[in-house]
Amino acid sequence: MRNLPPLAAVRVFEAAARRESFTAAAVELGMTQAAVSYQIKALEERLGSALFVRARGRVVLTLLGARLQPALSGAFDAIAQAFLVNREGDAALLTVATTFTFANTWLSWRLGGFQVDHPDLAVRLATGTRLTDLVAGEADVAIRAGVGPWPGLDAVPLITIDFAPMCTPSCLARVEGKLGRPLLPADLTTQPLISPDDEWWDMWFAAAGVESAGRPRTAGLRLDSQADEGHAAMGRQGFVLLTPAFWKNDIADGRLVQPFALTANAGYRYWLVTAPARRGVPKIKRFREWLFLQVTAGGPVDSS
Repeated sequence: MRNLPPLAAVRVFEAAARRESFTAAAVELGMTQAAVSYQIKALEERLGSALFVRARGRVVLTLLGARLQPALSGAFDAIAQAFLVNREGDAALLTVATTFTFANTWLSWRLGGFQVDHPDLAVRLATGTRLTDLVAGEADVAIRAGVGPWPGLDAVPLITIDFAPMCTPSCLARVEGKLGRPLLPADLTTQPLISPDDEWWDMWFAAAGVESAGRPRTAGLRLDSQADEGHAAMGRQGFVLLTPAFWKNDIADGRLVQPFALTANAGYRYWLVTAPARRGVPKIKRFREWLFLQVTAGGPVDSS
């Protein structure tokens, strides 16, 4: 355990020794001259030796004071540099916490554009279901799914989480070939559904005017994220409920098709969430402005 004198007094001594003035040290530290004199006296009593000679309105370092001053100034310079490196590193890295689905189906497709526009800023995606503590600095911003609000945080709506059935073009062609006509919403009650027990299926059927209370609950795939469900559908595992805004690239490239324009909504949105005290941090402002432009633009991303 280090046997150190009071660091507040050491800090005052270093400033007074460097400036050779109690008055100048008081101005630098935002203290009164009397408070500076008190801290110096307390340190001298702790050391059992004088650090300054006081004469004719000025102070001069004693031999002990002159020996201590360079080492202490160097130590405070090292501390300042350590925190400067931390601030510079923090300013150059933006940590975004979000869900696996949002990262995989929407944000990752666009994030390269942000890095091109801001080459000085690296971005780290932290994905998961746990709510990140933004106030404690676990991430700079979060993109969360829910109905909000989150007490003590600023939350701005980004994207409505609506949903509609999707499948591969070949799956749709095969089903319609068997039916001998275009697919109708009611036909889905007897088709292989991904996550068939998901209550959102009944919400979509209700929006389509289809009675679904007695629909067969086939032993289809049950997956935990929309990202996994979408890729299962692309693997020809059946029909799946997806948010159209997340799958525009796959629809545009022919990997998925949305048979019906009708969408339903359970009241959920994606939100941009920040700690109020950090809302004005430059890297957060840059990301927020870019993100809103991307949401407003919509449409698939050109990945060619």
